This record gives sequence, structure tokens and C-alpha cells, in this order.
Amino acid sequence: MEDFSGLHKLTPEERLAKVKRAANLTDDEAAALRDSGALKLDKADKMVENVIGAVHLPLGLATNFVVNGKAMVIPMAVEESSVIAAACKAAKQTLPEGFKAEADDPVMIGQVQLTGVDDVAKAVKNISLNRNEIMAIAIQLMKPHERYGCGARGFEARIIDTLRGPMIIVDFHIAVGDAQGANMVNTVLEGVAPTLAKLTGATVRLRIISNLAVKRRARASAVWRKDVIGEDTVEGVLDASEFARSDVYRCATHNKGIMNGIDAVALATGNDWRSVEAGAHSYASLGQYHPLTHYYKNEKGDLVGSIELPLAVATVGPAMSTSPTAKIALKIMGVKTSRELAMAMACVGLANNFAALAALSTEGIQKGHMKLHARNIAIFAGADAEEADRVAEIISKERNFDAEHAKEVLKRVRKG
Repeated sequence: MEDFSGLHKLTPEERLAKVKRAANLTDDEAAALRDSGALKLDKADKMVENVIGAVHLPLGLATNFVVNGKAMVIPMAVEESSVIAAACKAAKQTLPEGFKAEADDPVMIGQVQLTGVDDVAKAVKNISLNRNEIMAIAIQLMKPHERYGCGARGFEARIIDTLRGPMIIVDFHIAVGDAQGANMVNTVLEGVAPTLAKLTGATVRLRIISNLAVKRRARASAVWRKDVIGEDTVEGVLDASEFARSDVYRCATHNKGIMNGIDAVALATGNDWRSVEAGAHSYASLGQYHPLTHYYKNEKGDLVGSIELPLAVATVGPAMSTSPTAKIALKIMGVKTSRELAMAMACVGLANNFAALAALSTEGIQKGHMKLHARNIAIFAGADAEEADRVAEIISKERNFDAEHAKEVLKRVRKG
């Protein structure tokens, strides 16, 4: 058994050699890990621990998007067939008007947890009485970032009842500009925590940003005209939307379809898609788990769709500085600010949701999805780029998408 202790002390090449021996990797498999594309191994090694390579995802472009009158091409990194095609088709069906979108100012919430206080009401009152002192510390900590429009905006102290007794939670509101904001917010929380402890006699526990970014929401809307998509599609999407509103099992998949598009843009632009996912689904759970999109029919009989969700995304930061493809993706989009990026992502999420509901409620999701997925199956079966189209065409016509069948078809194609 290979000894993996001290892995962090090795170079990426040395780690790769160790993994190759331990996992019995072939030369080709090791080369696939070593060939990290635009993200070179030495740079990747500075980003995360124990690097041996980089994972590759297809990077495609969503076209036909017009956001607030501006035409956009939106990069998406995703492995699933039909996600990009669906976004393109749904966006095209909104033209020439396209999408209307807006986003809140980028304010994040950071939380300080105080425990072990006998009189929590008195402690909260004491925090309120010393508001100016606490804010002065927070403001000073944000001084280096003020030139970017950042700063401490305020805080609220509240009491929560838990199985371990009452706790005081102090929620700080921090404007973070075009950054995701975690490092800024957490620095402020660490800085104010000793003063909060002194004022309350509490034990300070967590000092951490919240991914439920309710003060940093993005909204988008679009109209799909009845004469473009057909009356049956209008009614089908309305029925599908109501299904999601009324049934939590369907709602989970409904919202997943939204995140298909949003996560793909987050990945392409180097953003923290885990944070985006956490924020979206926790926001959908406020009150009762609900769809992030809403549809209704206007007076003309056209379908109007809208979306609202928190999107704490960035156009500046470590990931954008170190990932060459992230910088290129943002350049292709033509976005400069985090608000612009959030608005574009909301539009993509709405487009992907509409496309899924339209397909599901009419012809079914598999017809279009499997047609595009057939090429992936052909490549998995061993087809080269030229053979893949022919194999995909045959297995689609035969409606047999089994990988073993694709291998048999590939043999037939090679025999002519």
C-alpha cells in the first residue's frame, strides 16, 4: 500500500507518480491528469492542496440572450447534454425584447454567535447601547476596501432559542462590491467579536458569512409570446409550474433545472457554485420550499416568466485572478460588475427552467435530450469525432441508447 503521508510536501509531478503507482494508472491516464490545459499544474498547485491535475468540463456558449437591451453571449461549463441548447432556444424565443433584469446592491450578511449568557435580553440591550463603538470597529476594518464601494452598513442583534440554551446572534451587513465577500466579511466578524464578548460576557463561537444572501438578490423576467411557442406550451408550462408549487418532490427537480444553467455560468466564471446552490435552495425553503420561478398568462395570452433568488457572485477575486478561463469567460460576457453577472445568471436560470417545463409538459424531456446525449454515448463507446455523428444518428433512429448497443453500432459503422 502506497504511503500518502506528507503528500503536501511533494510537487504535483511527484504526487502524480505516487498516485499512478498506487492506483495502477496507465501512462495515458497519467497523461490525462498531467495535461491540465489552460490551468497549468504549477498554478493549480497554488490554488488548492495536493494537486495532481485538473478536471475538464466542456465550455460552451449560450447565445440569443438580450438582457436589458444588451446582447450577450454567455459562457457555460457543464457536462450534461442539452443544457446549453435549451438555454439558447428559450432565449431565442424571447426575442426581440429579451429579458429584463435587476440585482440588489452586493450586501452580504455575516454572523457572530454568542453563547453562555445568563441574561440575554440585558446583553442584547448592551450591544444596542454600544452600537457606535461596534460600528466604528467594523467601519475601520473595511477602510481598505472603501474605494471599491465596500463598507460596513449596520448590524442587528437577536436571540434564538436552542436545545443548548438561548444564544445571541449578531448579523452584520457588509457591502462587498464586486467580490463574493467571504474574506472581507469574516475579517470584520473576527475583528468585532472581542468587543461583543466584552460587552456581553459571552463566549464567542462562530464568526462566519451566511450563504443565504437575502440582501443580494437578482431578478429577471421575460415574455414568451403565444404565437411563437404555441398555446399548448403556454398552458403546459403553467400546469408544470403549479405542479412544482404544490408538490415538494417536483419542486426540488424544478429548481434543479434552474440551477443547471446558473451553476454552469458560475463554473465558467470561476465563482463558488456551492455558495450559489446553498443560497438558492435555502431561499427556496423560506416559509415552505417553493419554486424560484413564477409564471402567469398576460392579457394577450402570452406567457410571462420571472425568477428571484440570492446570487452572491463575483467578477474580482482569487479565482478570477488565477483561472485563465474564468477571466476569458467574463470578458466574453462583457460584464464588469457582480450585479451585471448576477442579472445574466438569473436570465440563464429562467431560460433553462422555461425550456425544461416546455419540453416536459409537451413532447417530453427525452426526445430532445437524448438526441443530444446520443453523441456523448457514441464517444463513450469509442467513436472518434467523425464516427460519433453517424453512431449518434443510428442509435437515435433505433431509439436504443444503451452503451453496449452503441459499441455494436460503432462496429457496423467501421465495417461500412
